[in-house]
Amino acid sequence: MTTPDRPAREYRLDRLASGRRGQTLCTVDLATHGSLTVDVLNPDADLDVLHAWVTRPSSRFWGLGELSRTELRDLYAYVDDLETHHAFLVRWDGQPVVLLQTYAPEHDPLGEVYDVLPGDVGIHFLLGDRGPRDVPLWPVLAIVVHAFVVDRDGVDRVVVEPDTRNAAATRRIDRLGFRPLDVVHVGEKRARLSVLARDDAAALAREARAALRVSAP
Repeated sequence: MTTPDRPAREYRLDRLASGRRGQTLCTVDLATHGSLTVDVLNPDADLDVLHAWVTRPSSRFWGLGELSRTELRDLYAYVDDLETHHAFLVRWDGQPVVLLQTYAPEHDPLGEVYDVLPGDVGIHFLLGDRGPRDVPLWPVLAIVVHAFVVDRDGVDRVVVEPDTRNAAATRRIDRLGFRPLDVVHVGEKRARLSVLARDDAAALAREARAALRVSAP
């Protein structure tokens, strides 16, 4: 896929949530199912969790399994200093469950292979734990993605690009409502470019709340 010439556009970085290390930026109340928080990743305090997750065989497509603890800490300290890429831990009743990363695609290699719109936000997420309660995880994640990533000024759609060999990841994004657009090459990775429009994310979050019998905030 070749990127077409782009017209002059204004890309606002404040469409991405950001904060200081360890800061809670979003809380999702699931009533009897507990609550989730989205906290800015702390490369020092969260290193044990992070290292345990990325070194699992199931995380091989994340590409960080060969890094030492120091290298991993330094990598996420570097991310913490960026205005264009951010990392967060999603916690369910205090227990880490998901590593979530957001980024501005126009400042990422992905932006070289598709036409980035000003309202696009890229995400990566690594499932670390199923959570402490017997509740379907994917409806919960649909609520979190909408509340934290999508429901912000300037955001029109969410963009993902999992490796086409990662069948588990493509199944997950399908369950979260993403629509495939194309197969692209990001560096050496052959990826399935997929998007989730703002209205679709809102509808999925409403359906998820209804299924969990949780009222909208």
